[in-house]
Amino acid sequence: MRIAIVGSCALGKTVLAESLQALGYDAHECTREHSYVPTMWQKIAKPDVLIYLDASLPAVVERRPADWSEEYLAEQNRRLSHARQHCDLYIQTHGLSEEEVLGRVLDFLRGRET
Repeated sequence: MRIAIVGSCALGKTVLAESLQALGYDAHECTREHSYVPTMWQKIAKPDVLIYLDASLPAVVERRPADWSEEYLAEQNRRLSHARQHCDLYIQTHGLSEEEVLGRVLDFLRGRET
């Protein structure tokens, strides 16, 4: 099962992909928030499962201090809207630890495998 992980910057996509890979999953971060092609995640990743990570601007800045504006995050989210509409699992990451996000993903994947 090929797993693609999308979302705005600084949401833990890389950490989640690496954690899933360590458990034997074919998981990949699909960094497309800068792409102007709405379906780029499909063309590049060709996933069986699409996971969308999301958070508000204050939550993102809390994780990685940045001088982003609401408009910048809104533009990233607009570019990712097609992926969000088609995701198999949506996770609002604010207030969740890396382990909690991984746990939610594993619960979801185990449910699909049965």
